[in-house]
Amino acid sequence: MRRGSKREKRGVYLLPNLLTASSLLCGFYSLVASWQGRFLHASGAILLAALFDGIDGKVARMTRSSTRFGVEFDSLADLVSFGVAPAMLAFGWILHPYGRMGWLASFLYVICGALRLARFNVQTNAEQARHFRGLPTPAAASLIATGFLLVHRLDIPFEGKGVLVSLVLYLLAFLMVSNFPYPSFKDFDLVKRRPFSTLVTLILLMIVVIADPQITLFFITLIYVSLGPLGGLKGLLRPKVSPVEEREGR
Repeated sequence: MRRGSKREKRGVYLLPNLLTASSLLCGFYSLVASWQGRFLHASGAILLAALFDGIDGKVARMTRSSTRFGVEFDSLADLVSFGVAPAMLAFGWILHPYGRMGWLASFLYVICGALRLARFNVQTNAEQARHFRGLPTPAAASLIATGFLLVHRLDIPFEGKGVLVSLVLYLLAFLMVSNFPYPSFKDFDLVKRRPFSTLVTLILLMIVVIADPQITLFFITLIYVSLGPLGGLKGLLRPKVSPVEEREGR
């Protein structure tokens, strides 16, 4: 019995880790596609990786199969799929003519993504229950991927805009290591009963996304990325309350 219990503790949960492996596979495919110049496929693979990354966390929490191994595996997969892959997409798409300045901007994005993931792993669960500290790496990567899809969809002449893309990478790198709060949506349980209006809202959102995904996904991601700076600005503008007034309920 003791040997059997030890064997059970040494095992891993298959479903959430297979989903994490799928996310890693998409990230690796994105790297290969960027190297081959197929940036449309690379962008789609990053978004698919973000989908798998969101599902594996939900499955792990719903089945109570979260383990330390799963957390570390997920972070390693995220570094590839949402750190290296979008940086390679940006570099291969538009930054490679800028030489050293181009790959340094891409590397800054990668290293800040790695720092963001390392900080995430040492945070307590209470800090991550309602919000993240700093922009999550999947959201940063999705903005780069949907940005390319938007340019491709609208056929925007983007040659010579490497400086703009570099500034976007710098901004995303800063947001990932910042202390801006971002909603985590971890407390949104799809299994529990919800108001009827919630179902209607989700259906309408799904229809809007399906109608023109290249455009709507970009603006949805942009809105989420903007929540951090807007929340920080709101905190600065909020009048400070003294401890005495807080105790008195003022």
